Amino acid sequence: GECDHVECQRKYIPANKHHFPPPSKFHKLSNSLCMKTSRTRLSVLAFLLQYTEKEEVVLWMNTVGPYHNRQETYKYFSLPFCAGSKKTISHYHETLGEALQGVELEFSGLDIKFKEEVMQTTYCEIDLDKAKRDAFVYAIKNHYWYQMYIDDLPIWGIVGEADENGEDHYLWTYKKLEIGFNGNRIVDVNLTSEGKVRLVPNTKIPMSYSVKWKKSDVKFEDRFDKYLDPSFFQHRIHWFSIFNSFMMVIFLVGLVSMILMRTLRKDYARYSKEEEMDDMDRDLGDEYGWKQVHGDVFRPSSHPLIFSSLIGSGCQIFSVSLIVIIVAMVEDLYTERGSMLSTAIFVYAATSPVNGYFGGSLYAKQGGRRWIKQMFIGAFMIPAMVCGTAFFINFIAIYYHASRAIPFGTMVAVCCICFFVILPLNLVGTILGRNLSGQPNFPCRVNAVPRPIPEKKWFMEPAVIVCLGGILPFGSIFIEMYFIFTSFWAYKIYYVYGFMMLVLVILCIVTVCVTIVCTYFLLNAEDYRWQWTSFLSAASTAVYVYMYSFYYYFFKTKMYGLFQTSFYFGYMAVFSTALGIMCGAVGYMGTSAFVRKIYTNVKID
Repeated sequence: GECDHVECQRKYIPANKHHFPPPSKFHKLSNSLCMKTSRTRLSVLAFLLQYTEKEEVVLWMNTVGPYHNRQETYKYFSLPFCAGSKKTISHYHETLGEALQGVELEFSGLDIKFKEEVMQTTYCEIDLDKAKRDAFVYAIKNHYWYQMYIDDLPIWGIVGEADENGEDHYLWTYKKLEIGFNGNRIVDVNLTSEGKVRLVPNTKIPMSYSVKWKKSDVKFEDRFDKYLDPSFFQHRIHWFSIFNSFMMVIFLVGLVSMILMRTLRKDYARYSKEEEMDDMDRDLGDEYGWKQVHGDVFRPSSHPLIFSSLIGSGCQIFSVSLIVIIVAMVEDLYTERGSMLSTAIFVYAATSPVNGYFGGSLYAKQGGRRWIKQMFIGAFMIPAMVCGTAFFINFIAIYYHASRAIPFGTMVAVCCICFFVILPLNLVGTILGRNLSGQPNFPCRVNAVPRPIPEKKWFMEPAVIVCLGGILPFGSIFIEMYFIFTSFWAYKIYYVYGFMMLVLVILCIVTVCVTIVCTYFLLNAEDYRWQWTSFLSAASTAVYVYMYSFYYYFFKTKMYGLFQTSFYFGYMAVFSTALGIMCGAVGYMGTSAFVRKIYTNVKID
């Protein structure tokens, strides 16, 4: 799967022609962002995608770009290709997700009709001057390949190739299309590139195509199955990683339960015995442990406004992740053009009340008064981070004239969603959270004067706990990160959302267990600064994920150039930050329930 592009050509493609097979056979050509189809929706769309005899079938040209840089794409006609003579089809209407992902569908101009075969026909000629030749030579040297669509089925082709010495460059000029049909529906498309022509300045190069129709037994509902790669995602190492993480959960939960129950039982027995002592004996006794900070453990955290906003945002990210994965599992969601991103944006906007509810209620419990400011920060924290990164990368995309450049109208649409959907729903959630669960109901009274924090060993310091807290959660998702990265940054279609759901559950359980243990040891050292410690120790998982992204970039990919590098590390920073906020919120919520439980069961004078 890591072979060089030219080597892959020689291995999988005959020397006299370029035939691009299904990714199940040549899985490096699977495009993770080019198609998604729900089987349930296919039954609804089937009627819309039916053709009559000799009805027009549109061939859309999408993008072209270097093979090793997945996100560096340009319009197909940014290279000096020529289009067919037919001009009757207008530009394809893009969705929000397609616009954000750089989908640039343009009509090819080729005349294709349903079940009507076309012999090799010249549709245009390229007048190859020196500038056009240099453009093609640059594309061939950088292994440019292009993408097309017929009836929403993706097709891939390569621009050209160089000889063994790298002196002469050749352009593939003949597109040989083979379309499979089942009844009145298109179920399969294959492209064979032939007609290798040497690039010589001041010549005319004819571009031709042919269409062959064949009857296929593939069902319409199964027509995307050939683009999947079960041998990769369902490899034994994937199953082993899930089993290994599951065993880690069982062991960690059992260990935490055993340690905490035995320790807490001894603590409860000792504290119950202290209740029977008189004041003199109690004063002379050896007082230590988590009970001694009962008057400060429910003290508001430092910077409660930011802390509450982070917890609310983390709860919303968790809700979005859970809902999107469930939808993908139920709907058999495979990443149709932009639909996954569109779904995530819609779900994020719809779950804004979750952010407002948890953030607003926590801020009210901690005595916060500037709740409107907290609502604004909670509502725009994640969108501002994502939009800021996208805005920065957009400048680079505009400089490169890449299709990834986000249009101004799309930016306006995203801003309208933030101000007219996310903000009002967040306001509703904040009001509900403050009114329904915003009253402090702590089991212990908070002392007026903070208790001094005694000295403790270096490994019990919050900074050390934070650094070590993310190791086990990262270990539980380490292998799955490789599959997710490969599906987004390389050419795989991620479809095993059942695995992703299991990994999400395992991550949450491990994160809660680790933060509970860290918090218990911190409280036992009579340090009551557990709120930020529990959040940051869980959120430190994101630091290890971002560190792993560096390893993946330099050792698992062949990406290069300013655009791809900034795109990769920019959006990996956004992904890691969002993951950290989610893990931090999950860790804090679990630890908060644990802290409330242990102090509820202890009689405090």
